Amino acid sequence: MLAAYIWHWWIGLVMLFAGVGATIGLIGLYIKQVSSQHYPGGKRRREQEL
Repeated sequence: MLAAYIWHWWIGLVMLFAGVGATIGLIGLYIKQVSSQHYPGGKRRREQEL
């Protein structure tokens, strides 16, 4: 049963890193979307200047 304990520990570790990575990714995408609306660049900036 020692192998089952070790197996579950590694699965938990992988799931932890996946969850943390997904959370950081979602926060990053949210900040990118919000800041792009506040500071438009490129084509949107030229449209606002007209």
